[in-house]
Amino acid sequence: MASVVPMEAPMCLVENRDRKLTVNPKALQILTSIDKPVVVVAIVGLYRTGKSYLMNRLAGKNSGFALGSTVQSETKGIWMWCVLHPRKLDHILVLLDTEGLGDMEKGDSMNDSWIFALAVLLSSTFVYNSMKTINHQALEQMHYVTELTELIKTKSSPKAARKDSAEFVGFFPDFVWAVRDFSLELKIDGYPITPDQYLENALKLIKDKHPKVQRANLPRECIRKFFPKRKCFTFDCPIYDKKLLTCLQNVQESQLEPEFKSQTDNFCSYIFSNAKPKILSGGIMVNGNRLGKLLETYVKTISSGDIPCLENAVLSLAQIENSAAVQKAAEHYVALMALKVNFPTETLQDLLSVHTLCEKEALSIFMKHSFKDENQKFQKELVQILETKKDGFIRQNEEISTKNCQTQLEHLSQSLRQAISKGTFSVSGGYNLYKKKKEEIINNYLQVPRKGLKADEVLQKFLQSLAVTEDSILQTDQALTEQEKALQDEQFKREAAEKEMLLLKQQQVEIHQNMEAQQRTFEENIIQLKRKMEEERNKILEEQNMILDAKLKEQKKLLEEGFHEKAEEINTQMENLQKEMREAESKKSSWWLSSLDGLMAILPNAGKFVELGLNAFSRFFK
Repeated sequence: MASVVPMEAPMCLVENRDRKLTVNPKALQILTSIDKPVVVVAIVGLYRTGKSYLMNRLAGKNSGFALGSTVQSETKGIWMWCVLHPRKLDHILVLLDTEGLGDMEKGDSMNDSWIFALAVLLSSTFVYNSMKTINHQALEQMHYVTELTELIKTKSSPKAARKDSAEFVGFFPDFVWAVRDFSLELKIDGYPITPDQYLENALKLIKDKHPKVQRANLPRECIRKFFPKRKCFTFDCPIYDKKLLTCLQNVQESQLEPEFKSQTDNFCSYIFSNAKPKILSGGIMVNGNRLGKLLETYVKTISSGDIPCLENAVLSLAQIENSAAVQKAAEHYVALMALKVNFPTETLQDLLSVHTLCEKEALSIFMKHSFKDENQKFQKELVQILETKKDGFIRQNEEISTKNCQTQLEHLSQSLRQAISKGTFSVSGGYNLYKKKKEEIINNYLQVPRKGLKADEVLQKFLQSLAVTEDSILQTDQALTEQEKALQDEQFKREAAEKEMLLLKQQQVEIHQNMEAQQRTFEENIIQLKRKMEEERNKILEEQNMILDAKLKEQKKLLEEGFHEKAEEINTQMENLQKEMREAESKKSSWWLSSLDGLMAILPNAGKFVELGLNAFSRFFK
């Protein structure tokens, strides 16, 4: 899969027709072709508030996303523009411009709510764009944030529904509020403040139990609870000429108000430096392909009348991605084996040594591209596939060696067979002539290079094919006494038995080597599974600690503002999260044993690895 060439212009990603959301296949194809990590910036806000201008500037252009100059909403649905990230190497900046909220022509506020929810679900940085000031009216217009608890589920379990909103902080994007045409002086009680302080002051809860006040507090509370990382930018009017303001995309930079230009540059610089790549819970990196699949799942769920569930969407994505990871790893193994193995190998061990290296690489590829592989279903599938592929290479190695050896012996024994047909050895003293010719063939055969691991077996079968003829020549040779014939016959049988014994020992050695290869397979799977498990556990712990830290800060603010009951609610949430963390830690040992059992069940002779697995287990949980 090749990453997308930067788009020359934006394209509609989610179409909004007749109050129904559908994914545009052409735009989806562009998005899913991106295999690099994506930084996703979505902007939402009321229509005619200049959202598209900011997104064009993030794309490094003056035009692209449609800028309207009438009272009608210009952008419909969600539009996408994929560009190379200007500061993060090997990242793609995905810009999502949403249709204006509150469009009177649409007449369906629920449609707006879904657009808002999709922007939250898809983005890693969420920009809310409004006009003039952050006042009571502006916060009322932000009512969409209060509806998220009814539009998004984090867990599929009905029991988890009541805790969903408490977990939003774990996967919601960073929040940026852009206030346009801001003309107020940034001061509180005569002291200058920053835009961030202005936002935090606007989000302070009003201490009053009147229902109207409670309703007014709700947007503030949700923003504080769901978006712990917040940033605010204020923008002056870009230009005071109304005629030019209606066609901002055609205005030269020199015509823009210097303060507005500086504010826009600061906004873009912040986004470029601070907007994080999109990740899922557990530190799962999201590229364009994964983002596209998540989008399809979300829109399909919404269209069916259901509520998007993050857990279900991620598990559905994991099924697709893990299956692809198995295929990618298996294909890499086959290609690498074909490149590194020079058929035929002289011994089975030569082939198995290469197999071990190729298998390790293939497993690393699987681990890199897989996630949420519950019960190691896909890892076990890969182990089985690689074991089957390995057996295929072993058969191929044996067949090539056998064919090569048979061809060489056919060529070397041609004169011997011709002599037998002519009766050359059916004379007195013929047996010694025959033996000499046979030894000559054997010596020449032993000098042939690169015969492979079947050299001795093919030679033994060749000699066995001559046994009847050799005995006939021996018995009819009148130059030998009966005693000499009996001694020669005994010597022939003894040599044949010795060669059979050597072949049997070789087979036993090869069985042992194959078992050792399976043990190395088991060890490598344990090592890489343990490493991945530790990485995932550390990422989850990091996320949970981040959530606890955010809740602790919010609790502190609430206590300072005098909202003790709400602070106690957050304390309960923190206690529940800490309890879940302890339970997850206690279940770890049984999960690990289950993983060992699963891996051992699919490998032949796996019982011999039980002690190895238990030793690894005990080391891991010391």
